[in-house]
Amino acid sequence: MNKKIDIHHITRIEGHGNIVVNMMDGTIDKVEWQVPEAPRLFEAMVRGRSWEDLQTVVSRICGICSISHSLTCIKGIEDAMKIQVSEQTEKLRLLTHYSELMQSHVLHLGYLVAPDLLGVKSVVPLVESHFEVVKVVIGLHRIANQWSELLAGRTTHPITFKPGGFSKIPTESQLRELYTILLNIIPDLKTLVSVLLSLADKLPDFKRDTEYVALVYPETYAFYHGSIGSTDIDKTVPVSEFESVANEYVSPQSTAKWTRWNRDSYAVGALARFNLNSAYLTPLALDIAQTFGLKSKCTNPYLNNIAQLVECAYIVESSLKLIEELLVLGLRHEVPKVKPRAGEGVGCIEAPRGTLFHRYVFDQQGICTSANLCIPTNQNHGNIQKDLEALVPKIIERSEDEIRLLMEMLVRSYDPCISCSTHYLNVEFV
Repeated sequence: MNKKIDIHHITRIEGHGNIVVNMMDGTIDKVEWQVPEAPRLFEAMVRGRSWEDLQTVVSRICGICSISHSLTCIKGIEDAMKIQVSEQTEKLRLLTHYSELMQSHVLHLGYLVAPDLLGVKSVVPLVESHFEVVKVVIGLHRIANQWSELLAGRTTHPITFKPGGFSKIPTESQLRELYTILLNIIPDLKTLVSVLLSLADKLPDFKRDTEYVALVYPETYAFYHGSIGSTDIDKTVPVSEFESVANEYVSPQSTAKWTRWNRDSYAVGALARFNLNSAYLTPLALDIAQTFGLKSKCTNPYLNNIAQLVECAYIVESSLKLIEELLVLGLRHEVPKVKPRAGEGVGCIEAPRGTLFHRYVFDQQGICTSANLCIPTNQNHGNIQKDLEALVPKIIERSEDEIRLLMEMLVRSYDPCISCSTHYLNVEFV
């Protein structure tokens, strides 16, 4: 039996990715996850720029995760220049970060994953066949966008962040209004849970044991602070040593670097966070996980989608608590006083797609002289390849349409942001 499958390019993901499978005389001789996206070169773009301009530049790495990149950048600057921030700033930043996580997860589940589960090519046909469901998804996504706009100044590419604090903060009345809005979207979130539960049997029962990596922090489902944890080892690694975890290397089939730590590959993202931090879920989030039978040590990559849904509930519940704490503290306008200095710093955050690292070096005037950015999706590329290698032999007897769908669904389950991950250029002159 001979089969040749060439998916060029996968739809409903950000960026360009290909899958190639060749089988000759019943023997699979090629299973390849390819990343042909042009390199972005952001690490070169920030060299020579002032510390005051950096986060504006790196937020353009991604139109979906611009808040994550901005916050990670600012944390790196503050680490390098020993800038202390207030409790209010920490809480407002985390609340803003939650808005982007909600935006991204709802977008992925509602617009990119749901069509697979309902047997259509895009979300467009669902407007007619599942209007009420699409309406709920649009509503949740719109609220997350408005939430980002309130705190970050606009939906994408934030303008209120600055090293040491914010240029503008919300009023107490605006926070109270946001509190009411978040409280009122819980029924819609439960509707989304019911819909996905009714379609859960469409998620393939595929398991592959792998290493999961995410931030961990005492008694917290970590998104903003912590050290680097792994399901393979008990010790954690400081974020300042992230290169010893990522161990980036060049793959000939990819314009993005790949990574490996304790195995040939590892996974980051919602399922990794769940596997390492599920003991600290909030009540509704825990209830959703139990409803789907999602438990720690899950090794089914397709269930990353369910972990994202669980995180949506955690985000809403945790945001309500954060707003309560901010209102008790009482909001005050802060004017950070920052003097640039030479130094090296690392910022780290859990972006929607996984652990994001930024390292910066500055001279005495606060000019960036070096940068290293390690993106979640480039950490997942190797694991996608290993998953495909394990999946294809199990499904190769099926029709080509089924094989294509299952492979595409696998890649989409990672919610990859491929163009953001392609940040290197390796030139060999001959």
